[in-house]
Amino acid sequence: QVQVAESGGGLVQAGGSLRLSCTAPGLTFANYPVGWFRQAPGKEREWVSCASSTGRTTYYADSVKGRFAISRDNAKKTLSLQMDSLKPEDTAMYFCVITTSAICSGSWSARTTAGYWGQGTQVTVSS
Repeated sequence: QVQVAESGGGLVQAGGSLRLSCTAPGLTFANYPVGWFRQAPGKEREWVSCASSTGRTTYYADSVKGRFAISRDNAKKTLSLQMDSLKPEDTAMYFCVITTSAICSGSWSARTTAGYWGQGTQVTVSS
């Protein structure tokens, strides 16, 4: 079974930064587009960002554009999300996905994005 693991979540004050990481050592990581979703309590899982298999193409949700940056290191089979200027509304569980069903050409739906999902890492931003 393929294991995908996120790390880097935590509690931070508004305006602060966090860097999330996601590793998938058992996958041919470089073959797949990757992305991040988040889910706040009582809300649907929403797409945050994606990167193409090479990492040269990236997209962001409007709510995080200019504040978050997605990157990947295919040699290390690692995906990252640098989150700056965090806001209380960024509070959510963050999930990475290595997708087998989507390309990074815009937003993704959590319902239709198939692939390898991590278990999530909690990000809490205090005001």
